[in-house]
Amino acid sequence: MKKQNDFPYSDSNKRYHTYDYAMRKQFGKKMARVCLDGGMSCPNLDGKKGTGGCIYCLNGSKAPEGNTELSITDQLRQGMALMQKKWPQAGFIAYFQAHTNTYAPVERLKCLYNEALAVKSIEGLAIATRPDCLSDGVCELLEYFSKKTYFTVELGLQTVHDETGACINRCHTWEDFLSGYEKLQKRGILTGIHLIDGLPGESPDMMIESARKISMLRPYLVKLHLLYVEKGTVLSGWYFDGKYIPMERDAFIQTVCSQLEVLPPDTIIGRLTGDGEAQTLIAPQWSRKKLCVLNDVDKEFIKRDSWQGKFY
Repeated sequence: MKKQNDFPYSDSNKRYHTYDYAMRKQFGKKMARVCLDGGMSCPNLDGKKGTGGCIYCLNGSKAPEGNTELSITDQLRQGMALMQKKWPQAGFIAYFQAHTNTYAPVERLKCLYNEALAVKSIEGLAIATRPDCLSDGVCELLEYFSKKTYFTVELGLQTVHDETGACINRCHTWEDFLSGYEKLQKRGILTGIHLIDGLPGESPDMMIESARKISMLRPYLVKLHLLYVEKGTVLSGWYFDGKYIPMERDAFIQTVCSQLEVLPPDTIIGRLTGDGEAQTLIAPQWSRKKLCVLNDVDKEFIKRDSWQGKFY
């Protein structure tokens, strides 16, 4: 029987490699991400690849409400001031989250990233983007920043199944993802991958297969999101028409544990669920009890006598 403290990438009861643990080992303290909106769009919104975004997209991925009209410097100062109330001793990473954060001219990207790094107490950068928005010039810029500071790039994949990607209007393929991922790996850039559980038409086995396929890439970081329905999205219309049924809580917990079991034990788990904003969330309402869900993931691992990477 594996003891709760036997998992090598944990100093608590967690049997997976949490972001909190990884950052404390990297920086020697708690690190918090401040989400930013750099004013960019997305090729799946402006017509280059598609319009309307993915079916779950509410006007594009976005930073917290109230930040969008502020400069990067002011967004960071505002975000850090709020977080310091909860974590007075924390350090901070600037996280370009909203939309596609390499989808702009290289010089503009360089100015935005440099502005973030110039703010006192910012000790690193994280960039969220699409795998099909990595031109040679952009990759050269990302490599430059990867040598300048603690730097990660997170690629939205969501699923390895192209039929699902077409269903959700993702407008890129698994092969497109592999091409973008390889570009970053050749330049030594720490790369994360996002997957979404509960996509229309996907069984738990398909979700686990997505985790198994990306495990072969040995990503630096993985985020597992729950698909939730928000007001005003295409998905909300499907939900009310009975064409989409969200994952049940127990099925999600079981699936997440099975995904973690096939991922490399040293891959950092940046997120294990999703938590939509109360004013826009339609379903599933159980997702609002995030801490309870995470606690039940811990309990399920104990029940299984399992841990991240057991079947890697």
